[in-house]
Amino acid sequence: METREMRYFVAVAEELHFGRAAQRLSIAQPPLSRAIQQLERRLGVVLLHRTARSVALTEAGSVLLHEARFALEAVEAAERRTRRAATGRPGVVLASKAGASKELVSRLLDAYAARPDAVEVEVVLCGPSEAESLLRNGRADVALLQRPYDATTGFDTEELHTERQIVVLPVGHPLAHRSEMSAAEVDAMTDPPLPRWPRADGSYVDGPGPRVRDHTQLIQLITLGRACALLPESLGAQLGDDHAVVSVPDAPAVTTVIAWPPQCRSKAVADLVRTAANL
Repeated sequence: METREMRYFVAVAEELHFGRAAQRLSIAQPPLSRAIQQLERRLGVVLLHRTARSVALTEAGSVLLHEARFALEAVEAAERRTRRAATGRPGVVLASKAGASKELVSRLLDAYAARPDAVEVEVVLCGPSEAESLLRNGRADVALLQRPYDATTGFDTEELHTERQIVVLPVGHPLAHRSEMSAAEVDAMTDPPLPRWPRADGSYVDGPGPRVRDHTQLIQLITLGRACALLPESLGAQLGDDHAVVSVPDAPAVTTVIAWPPQCRSKAVADLVRTAANL
């Protein structure tokens, strides 16, 4: 398969409309339709159900959409990393969620800077799921990710820390006096509800909770009594007196990992990973 064909198919699969997909790709609709038909003939499968009124993905089409997105990201990442390598400027780009792993990032940077062969580390603080995306598309060389919230499929990883989760409530909430809550109780909360985080494509799931994009926004909403949140236990130490923290023992544990592309051959990345593991 050619990357051009994958880009064409992804556009149609995401738009579910040949006209809009052609406009998005800046090409005419007839050659786009022919390209998709040629791709189906070559693969020997039907990727799209077409009627006069609608376009829908088949099961095979859904699989190809998922795989093609990863493949196109890998190609774009290769292009970016190659261009960055050609600049001759040594350095490492580290991506991490804003507000998460704050102490770990600080300790890691200090320990790595103490190495005699250390290079400059650019830290990119980003929102949920963005660190993973930055690593996949080549804008970051290494990232601190948190399972189960971040997907690490396709990366090499080193586990750094595992911790329990807590629920953060507005101070004065009727449940704030509890020492423990179950994960089911937290999921069922409506006053205030859990927030809704963006998906990788920027959309939000349906639900009553407020939309949030970053840690700072979330903490303000909790202070105002508009949201509660299930968070790693280490974030509790960063909260002020206007928040209450309750342990959730049966919630899935959160494991912080340092992740990097498996094909990476950068000595600086290897040294940074080794420093993180030694912490």
